[in-house]
Amino acid sequence: MKELLAYIARHLVDNPDQVSVEAVMNGDTLTLQLRVAQEDMGKVIGRQGRIAKEIRTLIKAAGLRENLRTSVDILD
Repeated sequence: MKELLAYIARHLVDNPDQVSVEAVMNGDTLTLQLRVAQEDMGKVIGRQGRIAKEIRTLIKAAGLRENLRTSVDILD
């Protein structure tokens, strides 16, 4: 799932080499922490958070296929 999130983010931003994803297990929940360049934050979040919401939906669906609870944090 880490690779899926990185793939999606790299195709949305202007600086794909500055995309990084870290996976952190908190109990039974996998939290993916996404970092992008400051100027690309708007492209990852989208208007009214629509793109961020859809990214979270895709990652949650991928997690369900592997019986994992997942969440995505977009960090600056």
